[in-house]
Amino acid sequence: MEINDNDKEINLAWHVHEDGTVHAHHGHTHTHTQTKAVLNRLSRAIGHLSAVKRMVEQNRDCSDVLIQLSAVNSAIKNVSKIILQDHIEHCLVEAVKENDQEAIDKLKEAIDKFVK
Repeated sequence: MEINDNDKEINLAWHVHEDGTVHAHHGHTHTHTQTKAVLNRLSRAIGHLSAVKRMVEQNRDCSDVLIQLSAVNSAIKNVSKIILQDHIEHCLVEAVKENDQEAIDKLKEAIDKFVK
């Protein structure tokens, strides 16, 4: 959400906690330089996943399905790497410049959930 107050733009990020409380904090503008690469890789992952669904519907050999699932896993991991790298190089750098400890903590939390 952006609010203009006397020509001053303020970026607010809204967060909902597990207990249902909502709060806003001043955030930085997210610049994603790899959007096209992420979208292309997501399309590839969706294509692989659609192929898995068709294979299961056709009662294809389990080994073939597992190979295709491996392609899905690889595609998702590659997308995740691109997003993480882009986040570190841009969003996190900006958060450090702005002394935005909440953004740094949010990245730590996301990494914890991602590597489970």
